[in-house]
Amino acid sequence: MGLPEEKSDQKFTYIDYKSWPENERWELIDGLAYDMSPAPSSRHQWISSEISRKIGNHLENSSCKTFSAPFDVMLSIFPIQDENKIDTIVQPDISVICDPSKITEKGCLGSPDLIVEILSPSTSKRDLNEKFGLYEKHLVKEYWVVDPGNRYIQVFHLIVEIKKDGKKEGKYDEGTLIPPADWHDTNTIAESLVLDGFKLDVKALFDSLG
Repeated sequence: MGLPEEKSDQKFTYIDYKSWPENERWELIDGLAYDMSPAPSSRHQWISSEISRKIGNHLENSSCKTFSAPFDVMLSIFPIQDENKIDTIVQPDISVICDPSKITEKGCLGSPDLIVEILSPSTSKRDLNEKFGLYEKHLVKEYWVVDPGNRYIQVFHLIVEIKKDGKKEGKYDEGTLIPPADWHDTNTIAESLVLDGFKLDVKALFDSLG
């Protein structure tokens, strides 16, 4: 296909994206293409599967659904006139969607309620910068950043402001770091506000890695 890791001199849309080979993983952020290779490490995948499993168990009797990458999340400013013109398609490690109308055969059309991204050397800058701003802009209610190297999870909650014209704008709070630097004598439980009652023991998660 000939695209470099990031192609900055050309903008793409969903119609381009869906024509690319199925064995290649890409994301589009405001029309720019980002290569998702190489595949995540075994540690990355194990952490993702563990968190996804725990969330799935918690949501067993809920209308909310959990999806793991590769799963397309198509973000657009509503109302969507033509999905082929959508220029932002991401594949979060974990997406939780509580509005069934957003789930299509192609993926999620609109913002998930909760997104989890697991940092890796090749994606950490994008997860902490471009995607942070992107999820904030598109009103993702809760964003969890998992750092396996430093053994912490940071949970961001969206604060929504309604403007005079009725439009909503969101901004994430400063985030709760779990566990904090002096975690030895502190709580190590990450808790979701979006998924009522969901809690994750961060220390136990990372300790289980060995």
